[in-house]
Amino acid sequence: MKNAFEIIGGKKLKGEIIPQGAKNESLQILSAVLLTEEKVTISNIPDIVDVNKLIELLGDMGVTVERLNDDTYTFEAKNIDQNFFQSDAFKAKGGGLRGSIMIVGPLLARFGKAAIPKPGGDKIGRRRLDTHFLGFEKLGARFNYDTTEEFYNVDASNLQGTYILLDEASVTGTANIVMAAVLAKGTTTIYNAACEPYLQQLCKMLNRMGAKISGIGSNLLTIEGVERLGGTEHRMLPDMIEIGSFIGLAAMTGSEITIKDVQYKELGVIPDVFKRLGIKMELRGDDIFIPEQDHYEIDTFIDGSILTVADAPWPGFTPDLLSIVLVVATQAKGSVLIHQKMFESRLFFVDKLLDMGANIILCDPHRATVIGLDKRIQLRGISMTSPDIRAGVSLLIAALSAKGKSTIYNIEQIERGYQHIDKRLIALGADIKRI
Repeated sequence: MKNAFEIIGGKKLKGEIIPQGAKNESLQILSAVLLTEEKVTISNIPDIVDVNKLIELLGDMGVTVERLNDDTYTFEAKNIDQNFFQSDAFKAKGGGLRGSIMIVGPLLARFGKAAIPKPGGDKIGRRRLDTHFLGFEKLGARFNYDTTEEFYNVDASNLQGTYILLDEASVTGTANIVMAAVLAKGTTTIYNAACEPYLQQLCKMLNRMGAKISGIGSNLLTIEGVERLGGTEHRMLPDMIEIGSFIGLAAMTGSEITIKDVQYKELGVIPDVFKRLGIKMELRGDDIFIPEQDHYEIDTFIDGSILTVADAPWPGFTPDLLSIVLVVATQAKGSVLIHQKMFESRLFFVDKLLDMGANIILCDPHRATVIGLDKRIQLRGISMTSPDIRAGVSLLIAALSAKGKSTIYNIEQIERGYQHIDKRLIALGADIKRI
């Protein structure tokens, strides 16, 4: 274990916190720089492992990368080294990074070919890549899978626009297919497209580069292929998962926290879901202010039945925040059923919360019922290991509200998604040590 956090919980926090740039937006936007040989400037890039790895990979391919300041880079993909994709270095680096799948669409579009190692990433059940591949095939790409090397070579010398009905509204799948289609011949229609704010951001950026994409924000995208794309400037949205995490953190620790510059209109139902857990908040300009609260009570449905919080494709509730909702509910008054439809092993971290004294019934791999303790019994600190990014932060929030000392191991998992999280929480008064 390289690194762990030691946390003394039970302290009230206070102050302002600025959310980082959106991790999931970054992986798409950074890949899009490959679509043009002109300079692209991107700001509000989060300084986190997964994003830095992708920036490094772009540099290895031959993209000229320049860091202007902490969160702003310029990228110029003029001379891409095609041989790099057959190298062992690419197989090693690309395989360890789930975001590397996102470079395929732009490479196919611009160069007519691409290669992909089998991607790695989070252990949260199977994450299929079929949606990406089926979309590319419909556009005319041909795949050769080398089973011994676990490596795909893709030939796309003649991409043609077509009608595509996605088998699932995959965000990365939609983004990848959009990037392949912007330079294809003719018109591509994508139905059941994901419509997350991050994807809207990508489409708006591509349009500024000269693409012709209409239907942005809906699940029906129409893309008229163009000859070439030019440079642009782009600023990432703040990370909605971080914003939700901080709302939960404030409630669990009974703290008064202001979350700055949240781009409220892009948060969809997220604030409403936390309000249904009884958390008070007010919008001040574009900041969310959360007052100190000793208790929060979970709403019921109108007929009095138990509240269910389930994930769904946007504009539904994002699966990435369900672990946070689950943790926050442990100290609420009332009960809630958490239904995690998308991933089959995301709820397995509840055993750690049970060890801390939470009242949770794990119904099956997808559902958990939380019976809130109404802060009558404080969670107690324990030693635990973080299984994935989102569970890691949920456990961190639990530890900050718990009595006594907690140790969280495997924090590299947390740092894949949250930049300098310890320093930023210490600035609010949290007692976190890196050991």
